[in-house]
Amino acid sequence: MIELLWPWMLILLPLPWLLPRSRTPGEVHEQAPLVPFYARISQLQRELGGTATHKQNSRLQTWLMGLAWLALVLAACRPQMIGDPVQLDVSGRDLMLAVDVSPSMNEQDMVWHGYQSTRLHVVKEVVKDFVSKRQGDRVGLILFGTQPYVQVPLTFDLKTVNQLVDEAMLGIAGRATAIGDAVALAVKRLRERPEQSRVLILLTDGANTAGEIPPLKAAELAAAERIKIYSIGIGAEEILRPGLFGYRRDNPSIDLDEDMLKEMAALTGGQYFRARSSSELEMVYEAVNQLEPVSQEQKFYRPVKALFYWPLAAALGLSALLILSQVLGGLRRRAQAPQPKEAES
Repeated sequence: MIELLWPWMLILLPLPWLLPRSRTPGEVHEQAPLVPFYARISQLQRELGGTATHKQNSRLQTWLMGLAWLALVLAACRPQMIGDPVQLDVSGRDLMLAVDVSPSMNEQDMVWHGYQSTRLHVVKEVVKDFVSKRQGDRVGLILFGTQPYVQVPLTFDLKTVNQLVDEAMLGIAGRATAIGDAVALAVKRLRERPEQSRVLILLTDGANTAGEIPPLKAAELAAAERIKIYSIGIGAEEILRPGLFGYRRDNPSIDLDEDMLKEMAALTGGQYFRARSSSELEMVYEAVNQLEPVSQEQKFYRPVKALFYWPLAAALGLSALLILSQVLGGLRRRAQAPQPKEAES
């Protein structure tokens, strides 16, 4: 289907025919200043193309001018071809990742590819792999410590999400852990999204030690907004530390509040996962990765193709033909005009 984007431009069509008639026969004109070279201009017009009256009397030139003006007005109306509706299959989830970047995430109780690594380093590697597999999902990133902040809003640009996950630094958001505030911020970002696709993946290695909103209250807000929370507690349960008399066994995750994380997940219909090693963390994200995508509202679009250049090209072509006909007519009349006799010697 072809339609005009600016159909009101059609009011310009009668303009060339209205302007010559806008002056009445009895109209009094003021005396114009004398132009010394006007006679020479008139003579050139008569030699090349005839007078203006002669041009208007020429049927060919009149038709060319009319068609050129019609094509120019049509181009100004911006015609466009509207294609048939095409359905867009929009599916997936809105996943907000909330990652703890407090200094405790610097604990080296994880192994990655055979090397002792910090919790944050392992989290970065596993999360990047997880994000890469979420094609079709909208993913966002919240980093939290004493305060939470949105590092990446919900986006389909998974490459940017992974880049900013990799650039996350320890302690950038403070030295404490505001789990409740991080969840509340995620709720604020997710509540405008379709109900069946709101998911928060919360990863921390400690307990709530800062913030204004208690974690369970934030989980209740998430449940009210139908946001599902998958909470992950990270950190080994046993590590050997050097002491005065050899090595001693220590629990580096003693501060992890598992009961709170379990209750937060249960309140929202989610699930709590425990990741004591890098392999377990990979299994956790693989489990979350098995979530079935939820179809959102169907969207349609109609492809649009601009067509203004066709009437514009026609107007330029007709204008060129008009100029050519004027030049050829002037040359023909000049050739047919009687040559002045040479003065007798």
